[in-house]
Amino acid sequence: MLDRLSPTPGSRRPRKRVGRGIGSGLGKTSGRGQKGAGARSGFKRRDWFEGGQMSLARRLPKRGFTNVFRREHQVVNVGALARFEANSEVGPDALAMAGLIPNSKGQVKILGEGELAVPVVVRAHAVSKSAEGKIQAAGGRVELIDSVSARAGGGSEESAEQ
Repeated sequence: MLDRLSPTPGSRRPRKRVGRGIGSGLGKTSGRGQKGAGARSGFKRRDWFEGGQMSLARRLPKRGFTNVFRREHQVVNVGALARFEANSEVGPDALAMAGLIPNSKGQVKILGEGELAVPVVVRAHAVSKSAEGKIQAAGGRVELIDSVSARAGGGSEESAEQ
């Protein structure tokens, strides 16, 4: 019964016929007003254009700044390390495999919330003092991974001597 299908009432509107006389309401200037960019062919009004009025971005007060040196860490609490076996090495790859961080590529920081009973060797880019204390108290140790930002900014020791 494809011949009986019709669009839902109100879903289709007739096209706007402009320039068809004064009585149509869209004669003469065809709804474009008098002169100016909007009356010209090829004019494209951008979404943020406000007709020459001071733009919203310039009207609103500015506050704060963006720190370009910010380093984002993937955070893991000490309590979550209890799931690993004793004396195992826990690095970004192991944490990602365990589902504690989204991926092993980003920087990892260990924070001190929770308790740790098993000794583990933790490899991370940053460790809080409380987390380091709890890991060492459990008989484990902490190894810091040289971060990319430290290498990029610091350079090699040879070049520092010259």
